Amino acid sequence: MLLRHTTAAVAERSALTVNPAKTCQPIGAMYAALGLNGCLPHSHGSQGCCAYHRSTLTRHYKEPVMAGTSSFTEGASVFGGQANLVQAINNMFTIYEPEVIAVHTTCLSETIGDDLPQIISKARDDGKIPARKFVIHANTPSYVGTHVTGYANMAKAMVDYFAEKNGVRSRAVNIVPGFVEPSDMAEIRRIAGEMGITPILFPDTSNVLNGPLTGKFAMYPEGGVTVSELTRSGSSKATVALGRLAAGPAARAMDVKCKVPCHILDLPVGLKKTDEFVDVLRQLAGVQVPDSLEVERGQLLDVISDMHQYLHGVKVGIVGDPDQLIALTDFLVSVDMIPVHIVTGTPGKKFEKRIREIVKDVPHRVNVSAGGDMFLFHQWVKNEPVDLMIGNTYLKYIARDEDIPLLRYGFPILDRVGHSYFPTVGYRGGIRLLEKILDALLDRKDRDSPESGFELVM
Repeated sequence: MLLRHTTAAVAERSALTVNPAKTCQPIGAMYAALGLNGCLPHSHGSQGCCAYHRSTLTRHYKEPVMAGTSSFTEGASVFGGQANLVQAINNMFTIYEPEVIAVHTTCLSETIGDDLPQIISKARDDGKIPARKFVIHANTPSYVGTHVTGYANMAKAMVDYFAEKNGVRSRAVNIVPGFVEPSDMAEIRRIAGEMGITPILFPDTSNVLNGPLTGKFAMYPEGGVTVSELTRSGSSKATVALGRLAAGPAARAMDVKCKVPCHILDLPVGLKKTDEFVDVLRQLAGVQVPDSLEVERGQLLDVISDMHQYLHGVKVGIVGDPDQLIALTDFLVSVDMIPVHIVTGTPGKKFEKRIREIVKDVPHRVNVSAGGDMFLFHQWVKNEPVDLMIGNTYLKYIARDEDIPLLRYGFPILDRVGHSYFPTVGYRGGIRLLEKILDALLDRKDRDSPESGFELVM
């Protein structure tokens, strides 16, 4: 009901966010930490913060998310959280026996200025960290950045703490996926495998947040990159980062620390971006693209050809994370759809510049905002309606208010099940993404068609 009071008149706002198109850094850091085998994420702040981060991830992935918290009270808020964190580290290693504890900060611990490297060092000196066990950290204040930057910071922490070079270059290739579904990470690994590459993929949440139901609880599922793999990653021949904002920092850190050359690409969403990913793998492996991937590419081309008559000229409004929006916008433009309104809650002028480059030949004015919110997006839609919206679950209210079809894509998706099992990256993912887009459009066409236009075959 509140959204029905959204005005069409757009006013400049510099200090007010309404209905944000993002969430906070610690959620991204916690998600990345779950992609490390045997890892227990830890929220250095209040219980309420940790509960929110866990519940959001649990509701999105429909899997139980385990994490510890420093449980700040008034005393810790005033005098610092060192005693809480040292005690928490001791308790978690004693009771839950993780291989790694991945600590991320919150607004409260950042504001009071807790020095995590010093606290972790004290915990080790005091014998609270057992031999061959590890504690890593990432600084993730919620009042700066978004869940995307939190993910990037924790992925970079894996490099900072574990990557080592042994003086001999291996044939392994590091792949750092962006903030994507576990199914996307599995698909990225599969594509690399088709090219004859056994990658060191980190983080890797496949088989962690989309694992099988066995009837037995596993505190630490079998999936995730291992500490041994991360240690060896410093001697790999190259690093491929998929997503400039979410994966780029870890790849650059690997280059600086271990002199492993990095290739920073966009997420492999759609034909062109997947081609770029496959071509880089081809060069690194020194092989020809296998027939299996050629077939998948041809199938995607066939689907694009079959669907083009329905997709041409369709106007779309998109809300999501920068890396996903860049690749998705490129894909939509390539099939002659028209992205009219594009909003990300993550600030950054580079994002707006990239989008402008992608849509420069689109025969329509395109609105782009980095650091915007869904209130602004709603206002844009009121001024110029679109045929389809693409975004997370929170977009459903605007879609209902404006009676526009919605394709759920990105994070978080709280009201649907199964998205963590079906990739949208790679050639196969592109086929599924187009199928979902066309289903949404044709379902609406069926709903609105008069009897005379209600066709059996579209």
